[in-house]
Amino acid sequence: MEIEKKYLTKSIPFDLNKFRKTEIEQCYISTDPVIRIRKSDDKYYLTFKGAGEISREEFETFITKNQYENLLKKAETKIISKTRYFIPLDNGLTAETDIYYGELKGLITTEVEFKTQADCSSFIAPEWFGKDISSDNRYKNSSLSRFGIPE
Repeated sequence: MEIEKKYLTKSIPFDLNKFRKTEIEQCYISTDPVIRIRKSDDKYYLTFKGAGEISREEFETFITKNQYENLLKKAETKIISKTRYFIPLDNGLTAETDIYYGELKGLITTEVEFKTQADCSSFIAPEWFGKDISSDNRYKNSSLSRFGIPE
């Protein structure tokens, strides 16, 4: 089960280069049901996501580069490119801040994953995270890959 909150981040008050990062390329084989393929640096993944906003089922497995390239030919959405920075927070949490490129250039989002619904409900986001967009389906990556940045 994936439990996460997502924020629309306008600016970051510190240097992201101090943090671990990964380059991500992803797209969707299907948006209903959600089936995503992702390249993260030199690792490749196939992910199935259930319905929901803050809490939903997720199953992810490693695939080979060849499998990724074959599935890429079947994609029904555009490729999303982004750099993800991993920023440590209190209580063992990690903020994952995504800086988007290409057609989504200018978009910055920050997500935090939680172990329990109670942890999620009690979380107070730092001010720099920005507006909570966890329940705004326009900002799901599957939607961004089809329709671009919401107006």
